[in-house]
Amino acid sequence: MKLVHLSDLHLGKRVNEVSMLDDQRHILGEIRRVIDAERPDAVLIAGDVYDRPVPPAEAVELFDDFLYSLVKRDLPVFVISGNHDSPERLSFCARMIDASGIHFARAFSGKVEPFTLTDAYGPVDIFLLPFLKPAAVRRFYPDQQIDTYTDALRAAVGSMDIDPARRSVLVAHQFVTGAERSESEELSVGGLDNVDGSVFAPFDYVALGHLHGPQNVGSERVRYCGSPLKYSFSEADQVKSVTVAELGKKGGLSVRTVPLVPLRDLRELRGAYEQLADRRNYEGTETGDYLHITLTDEEDVYDALGKLRAIYPNLMKLDYDNLRTRSGGVTDDAAGEEDKSPLELFAALFEQQNGRPMSGDQAALCRSLIEEIWEVET
Repeated sequence: MKLVHLSDLHLGKRVNEVSMLDDQRHILGEIRRVIDAERPDAVLIAGDVYDRPVPPAEAVELFDDFLYSLVKRDLPVFVISGNHDSPERLSFCARMIDASGIHFARAFSGKVEPFTLTDAYGPVDIFLLPFLKPAAVRRFYPDQQIDTYTDALRAAVGSMDIDPARRSVLVAHQFVTGAERSESEELSVGGLDNVDGSVFAPFDYVALGHLHGPQNVGSERVRYCGSPLKYSFSEADQVKSVTVAELGKKGGLSVRTVPLVPLRDLRELRGAYEQLADRRNYEGTETGDYLHITLTDEEDVYDALGKLRAIYPNLMKLDYDNLRTRSGGVTDDAAGEEDKSPLELFAALFEQQNGRPMSGDQAALCRSLIEEIWEVET
């Protein structure tokens, strides 16, 4: 069974205050061309369809057109909500449109029933699990201790009727420990939202969303397909693609990617102003890409942004790298603080103020409070 795996469309997104709708319309057309060439048995969309819970009308229309084009191809589509989506809004009328072959995950209710497809090797069960937080799961399993994201996913997966003799696929939207992040992803400080990959052991393929860089986690069986477009300059070196996963008989899996060509790329340029403004250095090159330019001049150039935009019309971001900016960077004492969890940061503050570490009970209470605050604010 051949599956096309997509995620993190972020329809309606603005990057550095620039609307990406034209770029998204183009890339959805590229994805359709890949689908027509690959002729998959189903399409999986692993969350963050939209960039915010209440998306702009243009984004909704764009996704509607995309889904309708897949319905006309008589192609089953399985969609879950991500942390940027509203599961209730995304799955509106889901029960009525199931018959069209478009299947949306409902808001989590404690039990996930699979959709089943069949090929020459038998049935394939597809489980749709929307983005989950511990608070959304805890109330359905009062007899289980659910404190972390791993606890929540373990409980949700444990409640599924997974037949070990059949092939099973999970579509999910979480951060799996060990995966590589990008700047454009909305994630917690210090890995509070980490999920241990062991919770996915029962599945033959796990189609993940949430992280924008395409990557396997541990093995190709657990995979992020990545976003189809670059949404931050931290992704400038990534090659965006569609992931194609093919399930053979039980235990057989092959995964490959098909590159996508964007309408405009995101690129970074670096150098002195006179160098970048010299016609000999840019004449005849593509200037339509979105650019981040770093000037290395020691003195600020008057109206550099305006002058460079006359040359590079899609200049998104301009900054300097010189003695002045480097001297204003973070000190060694601050380095690495962003990698600490909220509990670790508070524990360090507590010990500094009180001259002793927190007790076990104090640490447990602090962790509980942090979890509650994180649930509300994210």
